[in-house]
Amino acid sequence: MTDTLAGHADRRLHKGEPLIEMAGVGKSYGAIRALRGIDLRVDAGEVTCVLGDNGAGKSTLIKIMSGLHPHTEGVVKVDGEPVRFGSPRAALAHGIATVYQDLAVVGLMEVWRNFFLGSELTAGRYPLAGLKVRRMREIADAELRKMGIVVQDINQPIGTLSGGQRQCVAIARAVYFGARVLILDEPTAALGVKQSGVVLKYVAAARDAGLGVVFITHNPHHAYLVGDHFVILKLGETALDKNRSQVTLDELTTQMAGGDELAELSHELGRR
Repeated sequence: MTDTLAGHADRRLHKGEPLIEMAGVGKSYGAIRALRGIDLRVDAGEVTCVLGDNGAGKSTLIKIMSGLHPHTEGVVKVDGEPVRFGSPRAALAHGIATVYQDLAVVGLMEVWRNFFLGSELTAGRYPLAGLKVRRMREIADAELRKMGIVVQDINQPIGTLSGGQRQCVAIARAVYFGARVLILDEPTAALGVKQSGVVLKYVAAARDAGLGVVFITHNPHHAYLVGDHFVILKLGETALDKNRSQVTLDELTTQMAGGDELAELSHELGRR
């Protein structure tokens, strides 16, 4: 890949501009309906938080947006145009990048090698093409610093970094390679408080850089720290869809914990 292909997306993003729009989106696997009637909008310069317990439909939603699985109902639009992705590469071509919880990194490889993994810069023609090692090191270091990520040595194995640092490298990589929509799959799930704070800082940095961020999580506290819009899924359907000004952290936490179901249970237990 040449330097000209490895830069940021050319088109400037404007805050509030709709990047992804879903209307009545559903997904069925045979007789099983994993999602139904999902309306979702991802805007540039905002963090859309999608919350839910295991089995709520979060993973299916990610797979539709990232091109792993096509939707079976409804309409998905990117930049106002209906799309049906046939592969993750097709989603990437539209500027939609996904950072999964189990990061696709090679622990024993250097930080810069992982930054360019699968998209290495080369000089010459195949099969005699050589790697532009110095150039890749310079770019990786500069891009990480641009996001405020400073690693001790760009040549150190990425496996020596903390979980939070590895997540941040993946975020910086997606931004560099032209992502306009960044989907983060439970990025703080396996991290402690301090490392979660590091990741949330760079989620905010991606938002401030104008990207549309989709933050998938089951933690309402983490979501509320960076979120602009909140969607809670339950059993494949939307249970809550509100902007930050319309919901408090307590309300978000209550809905995540079961809301109406807990109130009904409390009432029944109180009577007994």
